[in-house]
Amino acid sequence: MNAGEVLVSEQNHRFTRRIYSEHHQLIADEPLSQDGNDLGPNPYEYLLSSLGACTSMTIRMYANRKQLRLDNIDIRLKHSRVHAKDCTECESGTEFIDHIDLEINLKGDLSVEERQRLLQIADRCPVHKTLINDIKIDSRLA
Repeated sequence: MNAGEVLVSEQNHRFTRRIYSEHHQLIADEPLSQDGNDLGPNPYEYLLSSLGACTSMTIRMYANRKQLRLDNIDIRLKHSRVHAKDCTECESGTEFIDHIDLEINLKGDLSVEERQRLLQIADRCPVHKTLINDIKIDSRLA
């Protein structure tokens, strides 16, 4: 396994999956209510985790570089789907629009201007940029 690659391997004939990266192993599953074994986060929880981790890292990198008095960052995320007709800002031809609520809690002695700047920086995280870009996925059989 090389850096930047991930292998997902079926663990059972339901939803449990092992995820391998260059140096780490994770497990993904679905909750009991969805006929899973609830042995790990579901795929959307991993997606939210990726966005939250990247956002927090991006904010921290900027705050450290600017020597801001930022003590801690907590980010809470939630995924939902809304009907496209209910989304006045959406320009999609699809029936549903995926929506992510991302709430950032910054702790520290920060001015209003510094907080607003960190909010702007949050949207510059690479995962955020990937998710809002058009994405092309090439699927093929091995």
